[in-house]
Amino acid sequence: MLAGATSPSGLAIARALVAADARVIAVGRDQDRLDALADALGAERAGSVRVERCSLTDEGAVTALAGRLAADGEHLDGLVPLVGGWRGGGGLAGQSEDDYRALESSFTAIRLTSRAFEADLRASAAGRFAILSSTAVARPLAGGANYAAVKAASEAWTRAVAQGFAKAAREADEPLRAAATVLRVKALDSVIDRVATTIVGLWDADAVAVNDRILDVD
Repeated sequence: MLAGATSPSGLAIARALVAADARVIAVGRDQDRLDALADALGAERAGSVRVERCSLTDEGAVTALAGRLAADGEHLDGLVPLVGGWRGGGGLAGQSEDDYRALESSFTAIRLTSRAFEADLRASAAGRFAILSSTAVARPLAGGANYAAVKAASEAWTRAVAQGFAKAAREADEPLRAAATVLRVKALDSVIDRVATTIVGLWDADAVAVNDRILDVD
């Protein structure tokens, strides 16, 4: 599932997944943009893409989405939250609370979707959870403090998901099958094709090799 799939990165990742014979559930809150995504994929869809309208920062809506998909027999093998954006500049004094709250929505979407679909990912033969983060976490700047803080929190949450996957496998005395991974990029627009390829490749890698890992994509 691509959560927040109506961006250019969502289209690129959806295309890469469909090309790898995956079925994609593309989720967004704007029906017109979801329809545009479906149109852009065109003949590539061929039943391989399902679009779902959902506000990913609304817990009730995310819970309802999970129930709707389960009722239709849709069980996730992967979850990639793509809600995001950039606001910054002006040093610390330029970091407004409005900017922080707007950026925080991406972290909210990560928390809500990972909780709602964790059981699906653990039950999968190869469940994968991956987020897009930023090199700003390793070298935060005053003008991007809000942004770096939200990305750092998102990385910490994803590593906690990874630990949960590993703990559940140990307690069940089963091999690790689910993995949570952080992809760090500096400028997403310039590496989106490599990001898409890296995400597809997560299913080719053993879960142990990519669980609780930070992958730099440049």
